[in-house]
Amino acid sequence: MEFKDLEIFQMVAEKGTITEVAKEFRYVQSNITSRIQKLETELNTPLFNRHRRGMSLTPEGKKLLTYSKQILLLSDEMKKAVQSKDEPHGKLEIGTIETVFHLPEILSKFIKKYKNVDLSLYTGVTETLEEDVLNHKLDGAFVTESEFHPDLVSHEVFQEELVLISDMRASTLEELNGQPILCFGEGCGYRARLKAWYKDQNITPQKIMEFGTLETILRSVSMGLGITFVPKSTVIHMEKSGLIQCHSLPDQYSKIKTVFIRRADTYLTSTIEKFIETFEPNN
Repeated sequence: MEFKDLEIFQMVAEKGTITEVAKEFRYVQSNITSRIQKLETELNTPLFNRHRRGMSLTPEGKKLLTYSKQILLLSDEMKKAVQSKDEPHGKLEIGTIETVFHLPEILSKFIKKYKNVDLSLYTGVTETLEEDVLNHKLDGAFVTESEFHPDLVSHEVFQEELVLISDMRASTLEELNGQPILCFGEGCGYRARLKAWYKDQNITPQKIMEFGTLETILRSVSMGLGITFVPKSTVIHMEKSGLIQCHSLPDQYSKIKTVFIRRADTYLTSTIEKFIETFEPNN
């Protein structure tokens, strides 16, 4: 049984068709088919149900998928463990919430120093990014501090102040009570903080509108569509330009930390170690 056979098996399980996997690996379809058949022969059991719509895992195939993921993760970790401590290289997949104001500075500093690292960045809300790190889809992520899964370890990046922002018409918090809330989807740490404030004030938001990007949310607020709750650092320029106004909430809702999370049980490679050093104090 070869690692490549397991990679192909996992891809077929994900895609459900030989055709798509052949394109992904740039193999002829017969090569993919023969590797799957080879696995089935070695294990003496069918791994897929074949049907008109493609292929789906048998119960035995589902069991193998669990083990193959563990095997390939360990294989990848083994390769990373023997990397040079002096010169990090290879892939680094990082997740982030959209409002990390200092992120460009962190990334620029790291990429300029370690040119052999292939860094990819993915955005999402805290809850989703936490799941992706736990499931080994990401090497780490910048998220809002919360009660994390015990398999995760966090590194503090910086502390922020969240502010409620509106257009220039409202002057008091009371005037904002009936305004629609513009926010990211469920799982966003800022949204959770704002909901907690509303709950403690015995206020039920009349309307919540979800958006996919911070830029769209901020532009919508400036045009009077509603209000939102974001780090003050991301809107100082808009406040100075007279596009929006900021409203402060008590510290228990507004003071928040951005942290970098990673799995506690994976090998701390030189690449991820150097990345963490980039934003740690005194570095």
